Amino acid sequence: MGLVLDSGVLITAEREAKPVSELLATLEREHGETEIVLSAITVIELEHGLHRANTAELTRKRREYLDTVFAAIPVEPFTQEMAQTAARIDAESKKSGRVIPFPDLLKVLLPFTSATRWLPGICGTSG
Repeated sequence: MGLVLDSGVLITAEREAKPVSELLATLEREHGETEIVLSAITVIELEHGLHRANTAELTRKRREYLDTVFAAIPVEPFTQEMAQTAARIDAESKKSGRVIPFPDLLKVLLPFTSATRWLPGICGTSG
């Protein structure tokens, strides 16, 4: 089992100038020694924020931070199995009148297709 880290956790850490090593140490203290991964969708969200930076200095800082993140935390790929599962969950949810925002749907697929678990709060979910 492991943790799938949500972009919100990393964005907050970056804005607070918290080193990636410190963030990982905090997560280990709180959740024990466990594998921590990013979803490919989280990478999209983080890179999107990089490209929206409004100054060259902010772009440089974000690039540096993300390079450190990507060097320290592996990224789980988005697979055909995940795409098929997303389609099924999305269709079933809409049939029952529930709408799951597409980026959230994609992020939560990882625990169902690998040996990780989605933890509220760590992954930016409420439950």
